[in-house]
Formats: sequence, C-alpha cells, structure tokens
Amino acid sequence: MELQVNELERDIIKEILNIGLARAADSFAAIAKDRVLLKVPDLQLMEANELIEIVRAYEKSHTIIQSDIKGDLNGSTLMLFSELHIEQLSAVCLGMTVDPKDPLTEMQESLLLEISNIITGALVTQLANILKANIYGSPPVAPKNDIAESLKSIFTEHPLFQPLVFTVITQFTNNTQMVELPLLLFFDTTTFIKILEIIRSYNFLAK
Repeated sequence: MELQVNELERDIIKEILNIGLARAADSFAAIAKDRVLLKVPDLQLMEANELIEIVRAYEKSHTIIQSDIKGDLNGSTLMLFSELHIEQLSAVCLGMTVDPKDPLTEMQESLLLEISNIITGALVTQLANILKANIYGSPPVAPKNDIAESLKSIFTEHPLFQPLVFTVITQFTNNTQMVELPLLLFFDTTTFIKILEIIRSYNFLAK
C-alpha cells in the first residue's frame, strides 16, 4: 500500500513524537544521572525488506532491545546499543568498569532492558494522551536469535505493513562526555493511517 504524507503532516507527526520523547527523556535522566535529550531527526516510509536489512546491519555490531506497541496502534521500538554504549552506560549507571569485548552480564542486560522499558513506556503514555488512543508497551526483550526473523513474523501477520520509521538519537552527557543511542520506532500501515486521520481532523491543518 502506497501512502502519501505532506511536509506539514510530517512535521506534525515529528512534533507529536518529540512531545512524547520529552517525557521519556526526563524518565531516562534518572538512570543516566545527567541531562538527556531525545529528538526525532528523521522520518521515513520504507518497505519491510529495507527495514529488515537496516536491522540486520545493526545486529552485527549492536545489542538490540525490542519492545512492541500494542492496542489501538501497532508498532515496535528497537534500541541499539554498541559495545561503547554499553561500556559508558555501565560506568554511568552501574559504576562498573568493563571491557567492551566481554560478554554481556546479567546486570548489564537488566540495565538495557530497563532503559528501553522507561523510554518506550514514557513515549507510549504520552502518545496515548496526545492521540486519545488506548495503547500500551509490551515488556522489552533482548532477542537471542535473529531479530530480523521476529520482525518478519510481524510483517506476515500484518501484510499491509509498510513501516513508518522514526530514527531517534538519544543523547545524554556524563561530565564532558556525550553518549548517543540510536532508537528505531516504527508503526504499521494501518496505524499510520489512524495517526494521519487524527491529525487531519485537527483544525490547524486547515489554517
């Protein structure tokens, strides 16, 4: 299904996400112990296969944490942690000095799951309020197998899936050091249509 969205609608969708991410940033700051910035620099419509290839590329060098968005809207978030991210987060949040080449410990994995849970949970809560939708986030998981395969199953269940992908860069500082965490947020076609219908019903689109 080919979807059309104009620049004003793109800007409105980005702003809705930015409002939701602002609350997520405040929640994440409690763990990061410093200032956190979450922004939506990019929004793309892409085919499922293209998204899978992007995820596969990250999978080679990053630990991926997945959390699904369910209810009135259907989507998913993927947080992408590189070895350097994990090393820095372990130092900032856990007070641990680790070798980035070492296997992920249970405590480190719990930290990554908690970060994803906080960000996705806060984002979903704000989206539910803004869009007046009944949605919730599923508990985050660290897939042990090919995550692209788990995404394929989502596409199979939703054959109209043409992901609306938001590339979010999470930034937080520790003294003079800045850490950036990539986050992919995507919705299926049906959800995207619902979001468009909601924003098109607002009077400011006619101004």
